[in-house]
Amino acid sequence: MSKDPLDLDPENRFKPAKGRLLVSEPYLPDPYFRRTVVLLCEHNDEGSFGFVLNRQTELGVNDLMENLPPIGSAVGIGGPVQSSDLYYLHTLGTRIEGSVEVVDGVFVGGDYEQLRGILAADERLTKHVRFFVGYSGWGKDQLQKELNEKSWLVSQADKRRIMDTRTPDLWAETLRAMGRTFAPLANFPDDPSLN
Repeated sequence: MSKDPLDLDPENRFKPAKGRLLVSEPYLPDPYFRRTVVLLCEHNDEGSFGFVLNRQTELGVNDLMENLPPIGSAVGIGGPVQSSDLYYLHTLGTRIEGSVEVVDGVFVGGDYEQLRGILAADERLTKHVRFFVGYSGWGKDQLQKELNEKSWLVSQADKRRIMDTRTPDLWAETLRAMGRTFAPLANFPDDPSLN
């Protein structure tokens, strides 16, 4: 990796893996993934899947699901695949059967009826759950091809970054947290032709 602070094409320090973040390059041309941060929930020889962490809908989970207490949680846009289905990340761990740990106490999925029961019993636990419509997916070798094309940077993930929905610009904050080699990328304008 270059130690030149003006090197605006830094190399990935990490390989994609379950529990890592994909951070889009500043000028990724795909409008869906432009300036996104994706949590990889699975990555293996068959492909990868995860959720975009920094895209929100205008809807609350109660607009999409019946029989939930009025919890008012926002719903993220997890990705373009199966966008009519609801998914969730949570920090409730093994209290929800069938959930799978992704990283650092953050779990994906599990028994929906158990989740509904937990939230009905104590609505304050809502802060431990993030809901998404759709997910982001890559077929065999597709993500590696995009990494070779320099579409994504790979970063470590932590519970705070994954579960906190109040960060105003998660994409820029994540780049800055990756260190001084990556921080300048956070300042790139949305449209360089306007400079």
